[in-house]
Amino acid sequence: MAKFKELIVWQRAMDLVVLVYKKLEDFPKNEMYALSDQIRRCGVSIPSNIAEGAGRNSKKEFVQFLHIALGSLYELQTQLEISERIGYIANDEILLDKIFEIEKMLNALISSIKKGIQ
Repeated sequence: MAKFKELIVWQRAMDLVVLVYKKLEDFPKNEMYALSDQIRRCGVSIPSNIAEGAGRNSKKEFVQFLHIALGSLYELQTQLEISERIGYIANDEILLDKIFEIEKMLNALISSIKKGIQ
């Protein structure tokens, strides 16, 4: 098994992708290729960047990819907020809790790795 699959933050990010895809089923059909596509891409980007960073040769590169994953998480949060404001989806506490959990985990992992680099 690939080492990144053992990371709890990667596992939680994969769970988030599933939740996001299920949430997008509520979107209007005419919205399949604009905002919903962007939401899918940034959602998938989170665990993908965690995995790619874990496969790099240095801790510094891993941290860089974790920052990219964190940026994608913030992007996802913003796009979900936009979707809620325009009435495509309702507020979803389970989804938001998962996002905040992953944010905390990414920040903690970044801090931990940075301490090991110094």
